[in-house]
Amino acid sequence: MTTPVGYILGTQEATPLEFWVAVSPGQVLRLDDVVEVQTHRPDGSGIVKFYGVVDYVRTLHEGTQFDTDTFLAKSGSLPVNVSYAAHIQVTRIEPEEYLPPQPGDTVNLAVDEELKRALHFDAMEKRIPAGTMRNNNPAYFNYEFIDGTKGAHINISGVSGVATKTSYALFLLHGIFHSAALGYHRANTKALIFNVKGEDLFFIDKQNAKLKEHDLAQYNILGIPAEPFKDVRFCAAPRKGSHDVDPHLEQRADNISVYLWSLRELCRDRLFSFLFAGEDLERGNLGFLVSIVEEKLARIAEDNDKTDKKNNRKSGVHLDVELYGSPEKKKVTTFRELIEFLEDKLVENEDNSWLGRNTNATAEALIRRLWGIRDEIGHLIRGDLPPEQITKYQLDPLSPSHQITIVDINKIGGKAQKFVVGILLQRLFAEKEKRGQYPVVFIVLDELNKYAPREGRSPIKNLLVEIAERGRSLGIILIGAQQTASEVERRVVGQAAIRVVGRLDSAEAESAEYNFLSGGCRKRSLLLKSGTMFVHQPEVPSPILINFPFPPYATRDGEVAIDDEDDDIEF
Repeated sequence: MTTPVGYILGTQEATPLEFWVAVSPGQVLRLDDVVEVQTHRPDGSGIVKFYGVVDYVRTLHEGTQFDTDTFLAKSGSLPVNVSYAAHIQVTRIEPEEYLPPQPGDTVNLAVDEELKRALHFDAMEKRIPAGTMRNNNPAYFNYEFIDGTKGAHINISGVSGVATKTSYALFLLHGIFHSAALGYHRANTKALIFNVKGEDLFFIDKQNAKLKEHDLAQYNILGIPAEPFKDVRFCAAPRKGSHDVDPHLEQRADNISVYLWSLRELCRDRLFSFLFAGEDLERGNLGFLVSIVEEKLARIAEDNDKTDKKNNRKSGVHLDVELYGSPEKKKVTTFRELIEFLEDKLVENEDNSWLGRNTNATAEALIRRLWGIRDEIGHLIRGDLPPEQITKYQLDPLSPSHQITIVDINKIGGKAQKFVVGILLQRLFAEKEKRGQYPVVFIVLDELNKYAPREGRSPIKNLLVEIAERGRSLGIILIGAQQTASEVERRVVGQAAIRVVGRLDSAEAESAEYNFLSGGCRKRSLLLKSGTMFVHQPEVPSPILINFPFPPYATRDGEVAIDDEDDDIEF
């Protein structure tokens, strides 16, 4: 069913890619409305259908010359007509014959099946809800451009607090996990979400008490159940200054796991380089020395494992190392002791097998940086726990018992955050190289500009580039977010098949990273409200403005719905 709203304007040129519409009196055509036009071929051999999106509207007085003529027209002294016109960006032509529509052709508002054809929704075999459009119809993403079949990855940009980047990422995950697009892979599909702000994500398994009837209606339109996430594992860093392994959280105590790594694991798995930020590795030969030390520590850890196996012991969590002037091996059980051991090798005794061709100044720079992060990293690396206990704290994003893993990095410092993110991504990447594409794992990571900055190099940046370029074939899908895409490595942002934009800063909106937005969309991005986004995908030439509903899962402690049983309090 279609609704006539006007005619192709004859005073402006019409092309196969864009045209103007003269809006009929009493009709309304707004930005983001979708239209349909039928035009006859000049040779009379058939009909060509044009579909498009309104990206510009304007009104003006015809018959006026001066600005003050407006007052004359208002008083009735000057006869004028009001011209109401809209510009259309063509999104689809059927059949694909690039002929221009004819002036005077009827323009209809596209609804129902015509609306789906206009935005290519009808051709999406696997689709997931992207939100609702201005006309309250659902918009969709083609899942084949997300899971790696045709493309992969989602990138979300917008200013902090207004663009609701993490909220939209969770909305997409919620839609994916409840979508028929997953088919028989639904049970095995996983998500690894890094919590970078507050403890908001530690309540997504609880019903949201602030959900309204209007929000429920939106979920009905989108075909998504209004319910919290299920099968969620919550992980937090251990509390500093405590010998006991307690999670560093304030608002939740139940169903919380602690993550940390053993000292031997750090060395054996060659995780040492993740202790250094990108700017550290850019200075002099420090990066070269780090790689030498990392390899040396790995060999020591491997020898320790062989010794334990020979003596019929479980692999330990500490390191047995040799110091100069000591006949016996020293047991290294803390991160501080590891730094002291490296200081003995690199600075005090200048062991050439450890230094390589590096100078003493480079060794001192490495030791200074390790001492600088001791308080920030030390509680995450333990060598004093029993082997059977520390296995409880190892994170496995592919765990068969949990679909979603929330990893809190909010309570740790910036370098510790990079350390945790880098290690988890490296392990996931290595495991997926063994297992193949399935199960698909979604990674939700905010502040991409911190982990994959445009300038410099670091192990975690290299990992994110690998995920962006090769993750598609391995079933690793990055849902990345940042305030400023212009500050993120181009290879990470550019590989995202789905681009989402919330409220932008005026300077950021002019960056080349947003060339997929039209000029009008860039201006409107400065005014977008919370919960409103522009979405762009390969099959649809024009960005679509969508709204996504209030979450059915709690996003903070104050939103958690109280069960009826909890109300029966005895006094």
